[in-house]
Amino acid sequence: EKKITHMLIAEHGIRAEGRGLDVIRDIEMEASIFERTHGSAFFQRGETQSLVTCVLGTIKGEQIVDGLMPEYAKKFYLHYNFPPFCVGEAGRIMGPGRRELGHGSLAEKSLLGILPSSEDFPYTIRLVSDITESNGSSSMASVCGGCLALMDAGVPIINICAGISVGRFTSSAGKVTHVTDILGEEDFFGEMDFKVSGTVDGITGIQLDLKARGLELDEIEVIFEQAKKGRLQIIDQIKDVMPEPREDISKYAPRIMTVKIDPDKIGKLIGPGGKTI
Repeated sequence: EKKITHMLIAEHGIRAEGRGLDVIRDIEMEASIFERTHGSAFFQRGETQSLVTCVLGTIKGEQIVDGLMPEYAKKFYLHYNFPPFCVGEAGRIMGPGRRELGHGSLAEKSLLGILPSSEDFPYTIRLVSDITESNGSSSMASVCGGCLALMDAGVPIINICAGISVGRFTSSAGKVTHVTDILGEEDFFGEMDFKVSGTVDGITGIQLDLKARGLELDEIEVIFEQAKKGRLQIIDQIKDVMPEPREDISKYAPRIMTVKIDPDKIGKLIGPGGKTI
């Protein structure tokens, strides 16, 4: 099965579904899929489906990271869930493993580049991507759905972000073929899974799984160009659903109000020993 799949793509350019080498599977998406969350989105690309929810919180919701380096707080974090049923398996739903943490981190870092500064938007943001069906690059579906959920929540993002994967197959004669939006079997039987996410202006995140030995710099240029073509197609489709973030945050989200006070009158606000504040 591996040899035949590899040979058909590398020698003849024939993919399992008969898709073209740089063709993305059909995409469906919808914002506000859930009524009660601060923001939500549904994103489906072929047989990969993600439900993303966005919650806005105050400074109390920041995630404190206490590691080897000095302690710091995260104002944005993305959690990724991959239950066994999304790939047709029966299994226990447990805490996240290495794979879930890695995919969540990739999607988080990819969306980090489009977030507004804390001065412009002082809220803590939590995204949760629940993968309900998976056949290739659910982390990139999390990026696309996550971007849509952020806009639905009224987060004033800098730019629309999307992601896509590119695979590679090499023939016995050394001919290299790159395919866009790889299936699970193309990932399994192929040599590469190169995920690229970004905006119309540039790349915000990359992740590479490589089974073959080595990757030439010239080839990386080709991969980036092919990924860019696919990314821009998805961004156009996201714009059709929601061209820009909502003007205001959800009525269910907490409100952070900022009031400016004359410095000379600050004593009256605080009171003796902080009694009034």
